[in-house]
Amino acid sequence: MGNLYLGKQDALYYEYAAPQADDGHTFVFFNALTGDTSTWETVIGPRLRAAGHGTLVYNMRGQTDSPFSPDLELNSDLIVEDAVRLLNEVRPLRSILVGLSIGGLFAARAWLKAANAIGLVLINTLRRDGPRLQWIGDALVRAVEVGGLELFKDLFLPLLVNEKWLADSRINFLKPDPAYKPIDPESGAYKLLAEAGRTADWDLPYEKLDLPTRVITGLQDHVFLDRDDVERLFSRLPRAQRIDMCDAGHLIPAERPEALADALLTFAKEL
Repeated sequence: MGNLYLGKQDALYYEYAAPQADDGHTFVFFNALTGDTSTWETVIGPRLRAAGHGTLVYNMRGQTDSPFSPDLELNSDLIVEDAVRLLNEVRPLRSILVGLSIGGLFAARAWLKAANAIGLVLINTLRRDGPRLQWIGDALVRAVEVGGLELFKDLFLPLLVNEKWLADSRINFLKPDPAYKPIDPESGAYKLLAEAGRTADWDLPYEKLDLPTRVITGLQDHVFLDRDDVERLFSRLPRAQRIDMCDAGHLIPAERPEALADALLTFAKEL
C-alpha cells in the first residue's frame, strides 16, 4: 500500500504487488467513476497474483482514500495525467492496462501519452459520443443530485447487470423506506460524475492504439452497449481481439469475476 502525493491536499492511494514469476506481467487496473480498488481485489487480483503476475490498483482523486483540493476540477484530463504520473512513479514490470467502462478510456489515453505498457484490455469501453451518451451522463448526474448514489443504483442497476446478479442482490436494494438524500456537491463521487464524466473525450484515435488489445463486452448491458457502435470501433483497432460475454452486463468484474480473471490470464499467456 502507498500514496502518491500530488500536493498538500492531493494524493492517489494505490496498492502494488510486483510479479513473482519470471515471465509475469503487471495488471494495472483503471476504475470506473463510481468504483474503487475493491472492484479488482475481491477475486481478480488474488487470482492473478496466485498465477505469478503482479497487480497495481489505485483510486483516482475523489475516490476512496485519494483526497483532492476543494477547488480542483476533477476532469478527465487530470485523471489521465494522474495515471501517467503513477505509472512513472511505480514503474510496474511488463504492464497490461485494464480499464472498466470509462476507465478503459483513461487507460487508452494514458498509453497514448506514453505510459509504458505492452497490452490493453477494454471492458465495456467502446462507445460513440453523441446525444444518447450525453443524455445518459446527464441523467446519472441528475439522479445523484436528487437521491444520491442509492437512487442511482436503484434506477440503473436493472439495466446494467445480468439477471442472476439482480436476483441474488435484490435484497440489498429498493428498500421499503429508502433514505434517498441528495449527494454532497463537494464530494469526490459527485465531482467525478459531473466533471470527469462530462469532460471525457470519447473520440479516441483507435488506429493509433497499436498494441495487443482485448475488447471484452457484456451483452446484457442495456445502458451503454450499442452493438453496431462496438463493431465499428473495434474494426478500427489494429491489433485487437474480442470476447463477448452473453451472461454479463456492464459490471463484469462484479458479475463474472472468475471468467474475467480467466480471460486476463489467457491474454497474458498469449503476450
